[in-house]
Amino acid sequence: MKIIPYIIGAATGLANGFFGAGGGSLLVPAMERYMNVEEHKAHATAIAVILPLSVISAFLYIRKVNIDISLLLWVLPGGIAGGYAGARLLGKIPKKWLHIIFGGFMIAAAVRMVI
Repeated sequence: MKIIPYIIGAATGLANGFFGAGGGSLLVPAMERYMNVEEHKAHATAIAVILPLSVISAFLYIRKVNIDISLLLWVLPGGIAGGYAGARLLGKIPKKWLHIIFGGFMIAAAVRMVI
């Protein structure tokens, strides 16, 4: 039995639950490097993995943290539309550009966190 997928999954769930997001930024490169998953499949799998993790995290946050439900309801439709559009575009983006776009988002997120 391979333990690497379980370690990657645990790290992804921990990041997603702790930060409220970010599990995919760990999951995609980990699947590519340690599990030899092709880039498009890694991104698609990450999307599928993050959904249930986000639902669980959201449920716990709503129960334990004072979340503004009206704000959630305003942001959610755009998030759903963006998620749909991104999933549809994933298969149309060449591997090279997918790598560049993902790397750009990672760098932007890192810079934002430092500043």
